[in-house]
Amino acid sequence: MLYFVDSITTKMKLSSFGLMFMNMVWLLLVLFCVQGITSEGISSRNEVVKVGAIFSLSSVNGKVSKIAIEAAEKDVNSDPSVLGGRKLSISIHDANYSGFLGITGAMKYMVSDTVAILGPEDSTMAHILSHLSNELHIPLLSFTALDPTLSSLQYPYFIQTAPNDQFQMTAIADIIHYYGWHDVVVVFTDDDQCRNSMIDLGDKLEQRSLKISSKVPLPPFPTATRTQVQDALVKIKMMESRVIVLYTFSKTGFLVFEVARSLKMMEPGYVWITSSWLSTEIDSTSSLPLDIANSIQGVLTLRLHTPDSKSKRSFISRWNELSNNSSIRLNTYGLYAYDTVWMIARGVKKLLDQNGTISFSKDTKSAGSLIGDTLDFSSLRIFNEGNDLLDSLLNISMIGLTGPIQFQDKSPVRPSYDILNVVKSDMKRIGYWSNYSGLSVVAPETLYQKSINRSMSTDKLNSTMWPGGLKTKPRGWVLPLDGRQLRIGVPRRVSYQEFVMPGNGNGTIKGYCIDVFTAAINLLPYAVKYEFVLFGDGEENPSYLELVNKVASKEFDAAVGDIAIVTSRTKIVDFTQPYIDSGLVVLTPVKKVNSSPLAFLRPFSPMMWAVTATFFFLIGLVVWILEHRKNDEFRGHPRTQIVTILWFGFSTMFFAQRENVVSTLGRFVIVVWLFVVLIITSSYTANLTSIFTVQLATSPITGIDSLISSNVRIGFQVGSFAETYLSEQLNVQKSRLIALGSPEEYAAALKNGTVGAIVDEQPYIDLFLTEYCDYSIQGQQFTKSGWGFAFPRDSPLAVDLSTAILTLSENGQLQKIHNKWFSRKSCSSGDSDSEQLHLQSFIGLFSICAGVCLFALLLHFLATMCQFNRHLKQDPEASTTSADAGPGATPLQKFLKYADKKKERRTSYSKRKVEDALSSVR
Repeated sequence: MLYFVDSITTKMKLSSFGLMFMNMVWLLLVLFCVQGITSEGISSRNEVVKVGAIFSLSSVNGKVSKIAIEAAEKDVNSDPSVLGGRKLSISIHDANYSGFLGITGAMKYMVSDTVAILGPEDSTMAHILSHLSNELHIPLLSFTALDPTLSSLQYPYFIQTAPNDQFQMTAIADIIHYYGWHDVVVVFTDDDQCRNSMIDLGDKLEQRSLKISSKVPLPPFPTATRTQVQDALVKIKMMESRVIVLYTFSKTGFLVFEVARSLKMMEPGYVWITSSWLSTEIDSTSSLPLDIANSIQGVLTLRLHTPDSKSKRSFISRWNELSNNSSIRLNTYGLYAYDTVWMIARGVKKLLDQNGTISFSKDTKSAGSLIGDTLDFSSLRIFNEGNDLLDSLLNISMIGLTGPIQFQDKSPVRPSYDILNVVKSDMKRIGYWSNYSGLSVVAPETLYQKSINRSMSTDKLNSTMWPGGLKTKPRGWVLPLDGRQLRIGVPRRVSYQEFVMPGNGNGTIKGYCIDVFTAAINLLPYAVKYEFVLFGDGEENPSYLELVNKVASKEFDAAVGDIAIVTSRTKIVDFTQPYIDSGLVVLTPVKKVNSSPLAFLRPFSPMMWAVTATFFFLIGLVVWILEHRKNDEFRGHPRTQIVTILWFGFSTMFFAQRENVVSTLGRFVIVVWLFVVLIITSSYTANLTSIFTVQLATSPITGIDSLISSNVRIGFQVGSFAETYLSEQLNVQKSRLIALGSPEEYAAALKNGTVGAIVDEQPYIDLFLTEYCDYSIQGQQFTKSGWGFAFPRDSPLAVDLSTAILTLSENGQLQKIHNKWFSRKSCSSGDSDSEQLHLQSFIGLFSICAGVCLFALLLHFLATMCQFNRHLKQDPEASTTSADAGPGATPLQKFLKYADKKKERRTSYSKRKVEDALSSVR
């Protein structure tokens, strides 16, 4: 019978039907075998609270868990306040690595009034036993069966008291992302927990734009042989990725590392990351064998993080006594085993406080027979208060050896891990991971007290020693070790060979694009063997879409040349960082503008000229008003003063005014006006220079919009994506499109009217204009792109070359290569339409100047009024006789006459003051 069951277990595929069938076989066989293990009666007053435990006692976790569980049982029973005088009785069943024996043990507990079961140790049995727990309402608690799928609503009575592997896979994905690796290989035991965890890891990596490049499963039972492991690792060694994630069990895991070392896969360049199985083995063993220790140097592994506490230190100090000084050492799962027993005890206490009793009843749904009268289910009992105990467990809040114990959505809150680096015979902690703060060198319990913004990059780990003693971060990938050179496709151009130029029959290829690629390859920190393969017949430029398709189909390992990065191509290949900007432009013929005698007036619009002239006159007038009473140069005959106003205003254009300005307000106005004049003259000079030197296009085509709306035929370069873009994106009829193959054909077609314009990429047109100067680019680029090198999807070489291209750009080498091939001076091109400068461009300056003038005039008027009033008060006769203004003069006439008089110095005395002084002397 055992042989039959094992055969089913090893051969059954893990489809939904296969898993259901396997579970049914287990249950039927077990129920048949447990007919003699029955218990009659219903409990009413339980002096003993029964708890079951299922572990393989010869495994590391089984040994540690047994000691911890027995210690917890003793501590609970030594405190009468916990269970109110009742005793906790934990029966531990040895599954001995057998699923059949594990289920048998579980069934024994389920017919003997057991309130909860600790275990099982592995997730495969947990899937099966969870269905029984659901039926009989007996909580099943495990801290080692951490399959992420077990936390679903499908298993309400199954509780994972340690964080499940969803969090561990998130931590591994964050580590891979932190170090900048893009794809990994996973090696795992093909059982429920490992397989589902690898699926979860793939999802986490995908969320970070990373991926699993290959999955390598190993058989779970019987465990993988050395030959199977070696065959798997040989395949991995031929792959590009050098980042390997290993999720298995200790026996298989150590075999994998032993074989990897023999295959030289533990040397510099490799990265190995394991799940917590490795840290568990190292923690639990006093000393590893030397050959195993040497095989795991530089490996990264994880361990469930438990904060330091007094109770934890006390338990650790008791361990030797508890284990009878055996060689087995305490690991993290021992702490979780101890805490899980206390969880059950506290949950039962709460249940007894509420209900006062624990009771069981027959399962009426399973009573009777299933097949004839052979299988009797009447011995199975339902835990009546099972749902209440489940609620108590899920709502528990306590401090244990592992830290705060609480649950949220059936998962422990605050999951966290230590990130460890195996160095010599020990593990060095290089950081932590928690779902609260991500990667950090600060302990999670410290970060929980702070406000963390996960949108900000705070990830950090300490230095790491990698396999082979390497201290710098491994690149994470190599070129495939298949012994061949990279075949790089290069377009065989027949025109514009400055970009790509086949050699003179000696197999060499030159050109701007080739020089950029060679310079970038030389910057890589590793050697790349490659050969250029020309693509095309040499009679006309090849199709670049076909070249890119050959890269996508792996016929070429890459493509190098003047390859535009466009959307359709990025869907099938990866491009490097652009090494030159590109984009489609419109090229048309141009002619020189006829000279005009009034060309000097063209920089400004008529309104600008009128306003400027007006301001020159106004400035002269304002300064005359401010200076007239103080400055003799602004006095005299009215005709002379008018000339002074005009001369002074317009002479400021050349900063040549000869009159000296003495008033403060006058100087203030002049300073502001001279600044305005400086701006105006500089703008005029620049625009006039542009008008005299730039040619203007006489073609009615001014850009892509006018070209499309016209009916002229359009030329494009053979092999370019311009034809597809014009016809498919801009809906230009193909009958209007004319294929041209060389600069000579461009010039001839434009000259004889075969085409009215040419649409091509900017670099080609710039090169064309170095020899043909009767043409010009109209408008701006109407597409934005660049040229790059094409690689198959997810090629790590594309990423490294992108970094190298950026380095070339930053150190100036890229510009030097450009100058080497395109050093000739090009003809004037681009949009040469020099627009006139309008008043709107200077309205701000004129407004400021006008405001300053008005402000100065206002102050001058107020000051003059005050002086006039003081004058009337000091000389009362002036107000009556008004000799200066004449008899009968109005106040305004008196004021204007006063304002026209030259201002006397403040040191002079008025006539009345002099007369008063003389009279006092007499």
